[in-house]
Amino acid sequence: QVQPVESGGGLVQAGGSLRLSCTASGSIFSVSPMAWYRQAPGNQRELVALIDIRGITNYADSVKGRFTISGDNAKNTVYLQMNSLKPEDTAVYYCRLGQGWGQGTQVTVSS
Repeated sequence: QVQPVESGGGLVQAGGSLRLSCTASGSIFSVSPMAWYRQAPGNQRELVALIDIRGITNYADSVKGRFTISGDNAKNTVYLQMNSLKPEDTAVYYCRLGQGWGQGTQVTVSS
């Protein structure tokens, strides 16, 4: 089981962009799925974006057209590019690699 490590969270104004990164020791591209989840205060953890071993992606309706999940095999990293951020995107974002979960990274979008 790989242990993901996230980075790239922070504070951004509405309309801005952030890119989250997720890596782990060992090759992460042998596990599936590779996914980003988020959890806002008082809410359940929800799937944001997923990419499977075939490269097929899936997105939550709320982020379609704004977020993009991608992987860089050479850097052993999965990314979540987040554009046109909204205050409702504020949450702790978690990377999932197979059955392994990261500790999360805070994303805060100010209005």
